Amino acid sequence: MTSARRTALVTGASRGIGKATAIALATNGFDVAITARTVHEGEGVDDSDDQGRLVPGSLESTASEITSRGGKALIIEMDLLDRASLLAAVSTTLNSWNHIDLLVNNAVHTGPGSMTTFGNTSIEMIETKLAANAVAPVVLIKAVLPGMLERDTGTIINITSAVAMTDPPAPSGQGGWGSAYAMSKGAFHRLAGILAVEYPALRFFNVEPGYVVTERMEVNAERLGLKGKYPGAPPSVPASVVAWCATAPEANSLNGKTVSAQRVAREQDLHPPWNRS
Repeated sequence: MTSARRTALVTGASRGIGKATAIALATNGFDVAITARTVHEGEGVDDSDDQGRLVPGSLESTASEITSRGGKALIIEMDLLDRASLLAAVSTTLNSWNHIDLLVNNAVHTGPGSMTTFGNTSIEMIETKLAANAVAPVVLIKAVLPGMLERDTGTIINITSAVAMTDPPAPSGQGGWGSAYAMSKGAFHRLAGILAVEYPALRFFNVEPGYVVTERMEVNAERLGLKGKYPGAPPSVPASVVAWCATAPEANSLNGKTVSAQRVAREQDLHPPWNRS
C-alpha cells in the first residue's frame, strides 16, 4: 500500500502533544504512523511511580481522530527502550507507505527519575533516561535518513524542552524538575542544529512546547508541586506549530533552530487564544 499523500511518523502519539500533533498533521494532509506503548483505551498507566494511576489515551483513539480528518492511520506499538521496536516502527511505515516525509520525535520515558532530586537519582535512572530520551531518537533519525536523502527531501522535528536550556526555579517536587530528565533532554536538544549543518537538503527543527497541560500532567501536577506554578497551554498549541514547521515555506528560515511553540503560535495566528492563567 503506497500513500500518495505526505506521510509522517509521530512517536508518543497515544496522548498529549503526540496525539495532538498526529491530529494536526492529518488535518494538514498527512497520513500518520503513530507509535506508543498504549494501543487500547483503558490500558494507559502512569508509571512515574508505583501508584499505577490510569491515564486516558491510546493509539486506537488517536487513529480514530486521524481517519475522521481524512487521513490514513498506521498503529505501531513501540517502546523507546526496545531498539528492535524502534527499527520496526520505521520499517513498518516504509513497507506500508514507501516513504516518510516527516519524523516527529515526541515520545519520552515516563518511568521513575524524571522528577527526582539528584540525591535520590540512581545511576541506572540516568542511564535509562539517556537511552530513551537521547539515544532512541538517534536510532529513529538514522533509520529514516537514508530514504529522505535518496528522495532529497524530508523534515525531522524534535520536541525539546525548556529543561534543556534553563535551570529550575526550585527543587523537584516544589516546582522544579529532575536532573536525569534535564540531562537527557539537553543531549537530545543538541541534535537539530548539527544535523541541519550536515544535511542541508533536509530540514530539522527543535520545537519547545512550553508548559503544556497534558493528560498525564493533569493527573500528576499537584503531586509534583506544579499545580498553578506555570501558565499552561493545551497540547494543540505545540501541535499547531509542528504542523506549521512541516508545511509552511516561511518556516524554512528557522531550519536548525529552536522554535518557541507558544510564541510562534501567537505570532503566526496558528491557534485560537488559550487560557494562560
